[in-house]
Amino acid sequence: MSCFPDINELTPNQYIDTINGVEIWLKREDLLHPFISGNKYRKLKYNVQDAASVKKTILTFGGAFSNHIAATAAAGKQANIKTIGVIRGEELANDLSKTLAENSTLQFAHNNGMDLHFVTRQAYREKHTSIFQENLKKRFGEVLIVPEGGSNKRAIQGCTEILSKEDIENFTQVCCAVGTGGTISGIIQSAAQTRIIGFSALKAASLATAIAANVNTSNWQLNTNYIFGGYAKVPEALVVFINNFKNQYKIQLDPIYTGKMMYGIFDLCTKGVFPKNTRILAIHTGGLQGIAGINKRLKQKNSLQLI
Repeated sequence: MSCFPDINELTPNQYIDTINGVEIWLKREDLLHPFISGNKYRKLKYNVQDAASVKKTILTFGGAFSNHIAATAAAGKQANIKTIGVIRGEELANDLSKTLAENSTLQFAHNNGMDLHFVTRQAYREKHTSIFQENLKKRFGEVLIVPEGGSNKRAIQGCTEILSKEDIENFTQVCCAVGTGGTISGIIQSAAQTRIIGFSALKAASLATAIAANVNTSNWQLNTNYIFGGYAKVPEALVVFINNFKNQYKIQLDPIYTGKMMYGIFDLCTKGVFPKNTRILAIHTGGLQGIAGINKRLKQKNSLQLI
């Protein structure tokens, strides 16, 4: 697919800092593509190829500021595949013009040809059930259903391509943020001899079980100490860290995933948790398009905003 060329040469490993004898590097997956960024590129690559091969529409799920929704819409447009987004929040459809004017993510998805289908929050909780999905197929016809966040077997296959052979040889620890578990599952599968640390972005007791179901090695662990109150919670301490990081290292982090991961890595290094001479490669999984939505919420609360 011309939409997904081999672009590994465009994801450099950038040196960040050394703390207590531990080198910290960042793999710039956020540079993969201007709109299908980071792990969304990896997760969508083979799903889009599958949909194109059988000429099916991709149907997927997300919230009003979902990175996955935006990336799927962009990928569909580039691959000439129809996309449908099932969006949490039926009230957003009451005045669609107003919603699109005020929500840059949904406006972007709409402008890239995605058909937006809004459902109640209660109905959205049933999105994984066979009954809910069968009703969607009755309404929209033959579709390739991709789960929220994009994590399925084809997504994991794409995420096995994040690390190069040199990455595996040159770094002692690989760190990534974890939402649904697809990205870290692919990384674990591709680097069985390297220690992998996943920094959870949400409270989910079943997340470790979900990851374990995808892998057959024990070279990984899930850190749940830097959730900052839960998914999409952005307290001021996290905003301060992300803003300082951008000022010092000239790299934008997102507050849902990579910001929490890098905060955790810096904190653990400062506390001397990692042995000296450890070389950490953290994965920048993109997700920057959602910052506008986060800042809108922070502004409403009169809170410090991301720069």
